[in-house]
Order: sequence, then C-alpha cells, then structure tokens
Amino acid sequence: MSPGRGPAAARRSAAFFDLDKTIIAKSSSLAFSKPFQAGGLITRGAMLRSAYAQFVYLVGGADHDQMEKIRAFMSQLVEGWDVATVQEIVAETLHHVVDPIVYDEAVSLMDEHHRAGRDVVVVSASGTEVVEPIGEMLNADHVIASRLQVVDGKYTGEIDYYAYADEKARAIEAMAADRGYDLDDCFAYSDSITDAPMLEAVGHPHAVNPDRELRKLAASKGWPVLQFTRPVTLRSRIPVKPTLAAITVGTAITLGGAIWFSRRRRLGA
Repeated sequence: MSPGRGPAAARRSAAFFDLDKTIIAKSSSLAFSKPFQAGGLITRGAMLRSAYAQFVYLVGGADHDQMEKIRAFMSQLVEGWDVATVQEIVAETLHHVVDPIVYDEAVSLMDEHHRAGRDVVVVSASGTEVVEPIGEMLNADHVIASRLQVVDGKYTGEIDYYAYADEKARAIEAMAADRGYDLDDCFAYSDSITDAPMLEAVGHPHAVNPDRELRKLAASKGWPVLQFTRPVTLRSRIPVKPTLAAITVGTAITLGGAIWFSRRRRLGA
C-alpha cells in the first residue's frame, strides 16, 4: 500500500519503522562480532556463535523464544564492557560494517511519508542513546527506544526501560496521545511477529521481509507485504558528515546489541 495523499494525509499522523531487517538488512546487535573480536572484547568462539545467530536470524527470523535465547547470550557477552572502548572500535570499523546495509526502499518510503506530511518514527528495542543518532541521520522526527543501564561507564546487563513487543504498542499509543496522531491514519512497518502489537496499533500495518509467523498473520488480516532487497551505502543515500556518521551510527548499532539481548538476565533465565 502506498503512503498516498488526500484527506487522510492532511490529518496529523505518523509512520513507525522497526530497525533490524526493516530499515537495515541485518541484525544490528550481531553485526560487529568480528571487530569486537579483533578489539579483544570477545573470544573467537563467541564470535562464531554470534555469526551463527546472525545466520539463523536472517534465514528464519526470530520468535519470542529464539529472541530470549540470543538475548541471554548477548547479555552475558556485553556485561562489563567499557562504553568508550566499544564506541572506539565501532567508529573505526563503521564503514565496513554498517554503511552497506541500509535498505534503499526503507529510506525512500520514509521520504514519501515526509512528503505526505507525516512524522517518521524509528521504533527499536535498542537504547535511546543509540537509536536517536540513527534516527537523526535518517531524518526521522522521533524515536521510541529502550534505556540501557550504564554504571561507571560500563554496561551492567540490565535495562531501565525495554521497548519490545507489547511495550512498543503502548509507547506508540502514548506518543499518539501526546502528539495528536490519529492512529487510524498512521502506518507501521516491521519484519517480526514480535512486533504484531505495534502493527495492530495503527490503521495501516505493513509486513516487511516478514518472518514465517508474521507472513501468516499478514495474510490472515490482509496486511500488505513488502520485500526490501536493495541495501545501499548510507552516506550515498543520506548526505552526512563522515565524522558524524562514524560517531552516531557506530554508537547506535553497537549499543543496540546490548539492549536487544539484555532482558533475559533480568528475568532470571
């Protein structure tokens, strides 16, 4: 379904975009395994487990149970990491890891929504301090994100607020009430069945590169299914200063991994 224009577009509304496999072509939380190994943060064995998890995620998607298993692994992995060290490694390796994996279709769709007068909101389980810079680079108007706990400059493995599953829908509803969005006129995009509540919260849900369960749900509800297949270099699509790109996107993609997989530990798994 095209964002379109007309009477609905004239009312205050927004388009909500998930991040992984919707805006970018990989799992942001697993993309930096090799640089982290080279920087001494993880072992070769952990790097290989990360690569396998990335493969499973890309091929089959991840339901709630799979997400919890991967999150448990990553929670143990990142606990105690020094934030400044992580940022330095990612900044140095950013152009090799992140630049080529932004979907051209996603960026074009965001542009269409802006031209139709809608706000664009990036909704992610990654942390506020990491999603906001990505949102800024993508010209998003707002972000909804988790808040990762840091003590004395190190990740604790805990989170203060987790924007995941049902909580994404609640956050979208709260933002709509605060900013005056008509949810019936809003759009949402995601690849994962875990984001079904987010998609059901708006009048125009779209499944993007959906996993098997989301594809079934989309078929049963008549939701449009989109296939994004053209990753492009971010800086070729959105003009930004190279230093800003290195700092903001690098930080965002890296810390996103810590947020995405930290809840398992807090649940006592």
